[in-house]
Amino acid sequence: MALDGCGQLCKCILILFNIIFALVGLAMLGLGLWLRFSSETRGFFNIDLNTQQFVIGVSVLIALGAVILLVAAFGDYGACNENRTALGVFSCLLGILAGVQIGVGVIAYVRSDEVGKQLAEFYTTVYAQYVAKGDPGMAVTLSIFHNGLHCCGIIGALDFLVKKTCPKTGFIETFTLPACPTVIVDIFVSKAPLVMGLFLGTATMLILALVCSSLLSKEIQRSHSSPPPYILLSTTVLPPPNPDPVGFTPLPVIPVADAL
Repeated sequence: MALDGCGQLCKCILILFNIIFALVGLAMLGLGLWLRFSSETRGFFNIDLNTQQFVIGVSVLIALGAVILLVAAFGDYGACNENRTALGVFSCLLGILAGVQIGVGVIAYVRSDEVGKQLAEFYTTVYAQYVAKGDPGMAVTLSIFHNGLHCCGIIGALDFLVKKTCPKTGFIETFTLPACPTVIVDIFVSKAPLVMGLFLGTATMLILALVCSSLLSKEIQRSHSSPPPYILLSTTVLPPPNPDPVGFTPLPVIPVADAL
């Protein structure tokens, strides 16, 4: 099907966008499944302490990854095959995702202090489980917190109960490591505009893909409804005209006397 330059550009953009989108969805789904079924983190789903945030977060990660893969599948199929129905489903799902992204970004900004407190409570729960049982899975999780946020325990550098999971530092810097719950809350409060900007930037990319999908759908409809550039009336080839004049044989002249 013939598309003009704008249609071809939108088609290429959508194919590239959905390939990247599918990779992101696959990564999120894989990470969520690993967190759910890995021996290091599976225990969080079997304890009744303050780990509901973690359980909900992992569940949302799995569901979101699956939805992103579904959206990418519809988008790639619709763009490659120029199918308006698939593009319509893709646009609808993409609009919902963009709205969710904007809503989550605004909520994360408005309630950043509460989100930080909940994450700090989750850290405290993991800390208590590690101190009580010495679970290797809890040790891995604490190491991620400690090295990512450059903090140590719930009292700072003097917390020798989790010293093995704290970052390796020099002698002087060891005594200046802050407590992790305080660092977590401060990060969410001070970096709230950055977090909201990240969500809004992602939503903007989704909206741009939505615009390209709408333009491509219109171009496909236009190419269906527009008449062909010419109409072939007949396939019969007529011979060229003969340029030579047609000759006639002259009749014989009969004398009148002989005729009588």
